Amino acid sequence: MDKKISLPVITPDGRPPEAQPKWRHDFPIDVPEADYVARRDFTKFMVLTSFAFVIGQFWIGLKRAFRRESAGTSAQRIASVAAVPVGGAVSFSFPKPNDACLLMRTGTDDFVAYSAKCTHLSCAVLPDVKNNALRCPCHNGLFDLATGRPLAGPPRRPLPRIRIEVREGEIYAMAVEERMT
Repeated sequence: MDKKISLPVITPDGRPPEAQPKWRHDFPIDVPEADYVARRDFTKFMVLTSFAFVIGQFWIGLKRAFRRESAGTSAQRIASVAAVPVGGAVSFSFPKPNDACLLMRTGTDDFVAYSAKCTHLSCAVLPDVKNNALRCPCHNGLFDLATGRPLAGPPRRPLPRIRIEVREGEIYAMAVEERMT
């Protein structure tokens, strides 16, 4: 009762099986069988891919949990108060040399500072102090200048705020405040 279903043999070059080179007899996989993926192989692929995604998410969580708190960083001088005009902006690096940040002067005694990387895909954020906004030109993201919260575009998380202090006419970056909402 064991009937073997025999599919017609379709060779890659179209010649009959008898006219194939000798090596084809050692590797007798024809064209329809080459594209066939067994259910077990597909399931194994999906399980391994899902496992890789879970491990990736776990790694991201671990990195975040063990990230060095930036509150312990020492104060870093950014600029003097006189060097930043009202409505102007100054770029600086904090807490590490490759962490781009922006300091904006919104009023006579009002300063705000944020990370200069968009929370969507890390594009550079450009200040638009006159319109009380920070713009991401990559995907038309828009952030509120006063809070750093996203107003438009694909970013969903607010910009990390840089806590600053003004002492004796100098502006200092003190810490990075990571916010999720």
